[in-house]
Amino acid sequence: MADVGWLDDREARLWQAYRELTRELQRAFDRQLERDAGLSGADYAVLAPVSETGDGVIRMRELGRQVGWDRSRLSHQVKRMEKRGLVTREDCAEDARGAMVRITKAGRAAIEAAAPEHVATVRRYFFDQLSERDRATPTRLFERMLTRLSHDDG
Repeated sequence: MADVGWLDDREARLWQAYRELTRELQRAFDRQLERDAGLSGADYAVLAPVSETGDGVIRMRELGRQVGWDRSRLSHQVKRMEKRGLVTREDCAEDARGAMVRITKAGRAAIEAAAPEHVATVRRYFFDQLSERDRATPTRLFERMLTRLSHDDG
């Protein structure tokens, strides 16, 4: 078997800790969102970028890019959220093939109910564990990794 560059013990420990951390952070965020606003993590992922636009509307293609989902997954999620009255889907005025997603009053109320405790949860489980000095290193590492991934994708 060709040498595949297996992880050594320290690398394996780091990789396992990273995987467990991302899983447990997501669970903590999901519990908080459900408790405080009746939202799933997927609901929040959609509502956040829509709510941050000036007029509460975003093109479906741009929303998919921001949340990192394929068209099918996004379409199904938006459909579920429409049924619950969190968003509406509209035709795109500039492009008959395009669609827009608009946050509703109920959607805005839900994200506004969830956001303060969501930020507190992010602080509690992520930022409060890092000193000011610690924060610079993961920021640089994550940005470098994201740059590599974006270049390898294209």
